[in-house]
Amino acid sequence: MERKSLKDCIRHFTPAWFAAIMGTGSISILFNNSPYAQDSPVIKAFTFIFFFLNLALFVIFNLLTIARYVIFPDIWSLMIHHPVQSLFVGTYPMGLSTLLNIAVGFLYQRYHFGGRGFLYAMWGLWWFDVFLSIACAFELVHIMKTRHEHSLNRMTANWLLPVVTLIVISSTGGILAPALVPIHPGHALLTLTVSLVLVSMGVGLAMMILTMYLLRLIIHGVPQNANVLSVFIPLGPMGQGGFSILLLGQGFRQVLPLNYGESHVLRQVNVGDIIAVISLVTALVLWSLATMWMIYAILAVIEVIPRTRIPFKQTFWGLIFPNGVYANLTIQLYRTVDSPFFRVWGAIYAIATLILWAMVFTRTLSLVHNGAIFESPCLEDFDMSRGTQKRTVSAEINVHASSMNGSMVTDLVSSHIPASPGLEHTRDCLEE
Repeated sequence: MERKSLKDCIRHFTPAWFAAIMGTGSISILFNNSPYAQDSPVIKAFTFIFFFLNLALFVIFNLLTIARYVIFPDIWSLMIHHPVQSLFVGTYPMGLSTLLNIAVGFLYQRYHFGGRGFLYAMWGLWWFDVFLSIACAFELVHIMKTRHEHSLNRMTANWLLPVVTLIVISSTGGILAPALVPIHPGHALLTLTVSLVLVSMGVGLAMMILTMYLLRLIIHGVPQNANVLSVFIPLGPMGQGGFSILLLGQGFRQVLPLNYGESHVLRQVNVGDIIAVISLVTALVLWSLATMWMIYAILAVIEVIPRTRIPFKQTFWGLIFPNGVYANLTIQLYRTVDSPFFRVWGAIYAIATLILWAMVFTRTLSLVHNGAIFESPCLEDFDMSRGTQKRTVSAEINVHASSMNGSMVTDLVSSHIPASPGLEHTRDCLEE
């Protein structure tokens, strides 16, 4: 395979690459939330390693993305109108959210890094990420309705990507709020309330889309080829949704009841405990649904892989985050209910996700050096259509030139052959 130049790699650097930020971020979160030896130096060291690796990748990917749209400004319009590539814009705010989770939950809460100024800087970034997530969830879905062409048989679980942004950023609010409580309980309550609104909208939209997706699977069968990997994506909204709601319930228990205001409900002595119990039940329901989708996904992969060779592509990164957040929810349920089952199952699934990340990361590095892994479907479609157009124009020119050459020959014959009865038949043949 011909090696791509740096310029070609930049041209084909799609938003889907930020799924690698999401996946690597989920691994750092799993280490930080490890159900065994959480405070050991080894676990802390791996949390640091994966966080700073993810931060470095995030900076590099931002530079490549900026270069792409500065050097090739027309690509943005092509990408945003592509029915698949545009959905991956949602991976950007979700990748940023995984960095904020560790920055607050690990660097600040464990080591008090940066003090109050650092915490409020992260809170400001959280509001920025909230804005990006809302823009993805509403604007991208609007573009799907008004600019894209869709059909049920071509539907994939990628439709979830724009709306999952609301769920992921709400979980970051659930991590920020406990850190804000000692400094300003009002800011913590505001963060929890906004996060609850976001996760409610995100889970609601995800449920609607998953209903259509299940219908698509029943009517048209599981996706074929590399598209079968997308069957793991439903674990994302269910797993992260349960994790977010569980954190929000625990956060409300810290800030409630209020000791000010006129609200009879929020001043009740047990209101925080009631919300925490409701959150636990909701999280358990979402964990059950995530487990259901995980079983369906494994069955789908078993169905397709023996009959189809799936080449390694960037889409493999979409496997890491959904499985990582499912493991993280399982571990968080263990911490809440002190269940050995959730502890063991969460640890097993976390290790499996780590192994999967290592395989995908290693294979990606082997393909980056020659640029083979950099592919942009929207540009490939554009280049193919442009090539077809050029061939059509060239064919029309050749036909026109041949027609003109034929006319010229006929005119020359007519002008140089004498008009004698013996040659009339020859000239008629030439004209024909």
